[in-house]
Amino acid sequence: MPATPGPIDEVRDLDRHRLAGVLPGWTTPKVIRGLVADWPMVGAARDSADAAVAHLKQYDHGTLPVTATTAPPAAKGRIFYNADMSGFNFRREQIALKVVLDTLLKYRSTPEPPTIYVASTTLDSFLPGFRQDNPLALGVDGPLASIWIGNRSRIAAHHDVPDNLACVAAGRRRVTLFPPDQIGNLYVGPLDFTPAGQAVSLVDFAEPDLDRFPRFARAMASAQVAELGPGDAVFIPSLWWHHMEGLDDFNVLVNYWWRPVPAWMDPPMNALMLSLLALRGLPPAQRRHWRALFDHYVFSADGEANAHIPDSKRGVLGPLDEGMAANVRSVLRRRMER
Repeated sequence: MPATPGPIDEVRDLDRHRLAGVLPGWTTPKVIRGLVADWPMVGAARDSADAAVAHLKQYDHGTLPVTATTAPPAAKGRIFYNADMSGFNFRREQIALKVVLDTLLKYRSTPEPPTIYVASTTLDSFLPGFRQDNPLALGVDGPLASIWIGNRSRIAAHHDVPDNLACVAAGRRRVTLFPPDQIGNLYVGPLDFTPAGQAVSLVDFAEPDLDRFPRFARAMASAQVAELGPGDAVFIPSLWWHHMEGLDDFNVLVNYWWRPVPAWMDPPMNALMLSLLALRGLPPAQRRHWRALFDHYVFSADGEANAHIPDSKRGVLGPLDEGMAANVRSVLRRRMER
């Protein structure tokens, strides 16, 4: 059996008004108990699922359908591939949010309901006014606020490039985290054929097959886990793997994504995909040579790489800004078109 994960480091008695003073400096996972306990949404959810739905409906302008993911009862809440990975075990449809909310309430008393999941829906576009009535100042620039609504669900372990603060607004959630260096023990699936945009672990956390995935036991030895209730939040740093479970028949999560870098910087995944194209097929000795170059110019860059070059001649080795980024993209486009 896999090892029992350790707890995520907890922060207690942190008033949400003080979050902006500490959040930008965090680099490791944190559970913040009761961070948004005073939200009207959380108060409604603690009253009942019907009250939580009523709170959400008051912001729904009804002019934009949401994307609802549905899976049959046999999926047991797992949003995943089908048996042979030729497709997926769910379907998506555009539907009015009111209909989704009413359907979730209807299935609450059903022992084995279908999975219903509205994922990553932009708050300000679909529920204008929600953030004003349920505020949270993060102290970071330009966070993207999204809402996730559904019944019991299991979202395969994956990572995101932005930092992430996820706040439980209704129901209970179990979050299991893994450091980025556990990628080799999580048996990650394809990069370019994914259930929801990010590559996911192929391990079923409810029934891990250690004959097929033996290194998963090592991943669990490095894992951290927490169960969150309404009002609790978890900070998930960039590239930390996270497996998310909705534990109740009505769950709402509000999360905020941000990157502490200028907007003109490219997503790092672009570099990874281009590296797969350009480097992975090289002979082993040449890959080692390129690793040394990347380490020198990118991962261990401390000023020594360009100290001997006059400032005016450093080019891309000098300080990057929006103009230089545009020049680099122009060069890359010309090279890719050859």
